[in-house]
Amino acid sequence: MGFLERVPQLDDVIGRLEGAEQLDELQSIIEWLCDHYAVDDMVYHWVSSNGTQYGCGTYDPKWVTRYLEKGYLRIDPVVIGCYQRFHPVDWKRLDWSGKAARAFMQDAIEHGVGNQGYSIPIRGPNGQFALFTVSHTCDDEQWRNFTELNRRDLILFAHYFNQTALRLEPGRKPEPTQPLSPREVETMTLLQLDTAAHRWPKRCRSRNIRCGSISKAPGSSWGP
Repeated sequence: MGFLERVPQLDDVIGRLEGAEQLDELQSIIEWLCDHYAVDDMVYHWVSSNGTQYGCGTYDPKWVTRYLEKGYLRIDPVVIGCYQRFHPVDWKRLDWSGKAARAFMQDAIEHGVGNQGYSIPIRGPNGQFALFTVSHTCDDEQWRNFTELNRRDLILFAHYFNQTALRLEPGRKPEPTQPLSPREVETMTLLQLDTAAHRWPKRCRSRNIRCGSISKAPGSSWGP
């Protein structure tokens, strides 16, 4: 399958993130990591308490557009599950039992989402919430070996991506306010995502690179 057990140029990747001067550089870095690890997709996505968002990654733009148009943010077990957690989570450990979640899963598979996934929730200043996700199509044993071997590096990358995004876009950090409820965060985020639906796919590169997505769901191995 070609999974790499570790990124030999780990320090170089972190150095690139620390030295990045534009958000577009995050896209090229995440593409490189995706290819280097030989996984199907890798995505970083943030949401602030005031509804602002930013995404980079390799999801198919058709899936990104459909995700936004269908309002999947409301039912995505990955987003819901990670919002309630502080530690990395394998998609198989999330709740896919509901009818809406299963339909979402099937739609995601039909749009090229892998059957395995690993998402790292990140929390920043003033209600900022972000996810760093790696997904692939393979069997459970292969995926378990991959995540066990690379978990620490993936967590490190997740936080460096978030740190870089915050540094490059300081205006995205809202002034301190009263914390919003999860429902308020969802409502404001959906309003922002609706305006972004036609903007993200334009960021995508050639070779069917996919960007600006929110973390999504997998296939046959997702359920408990």
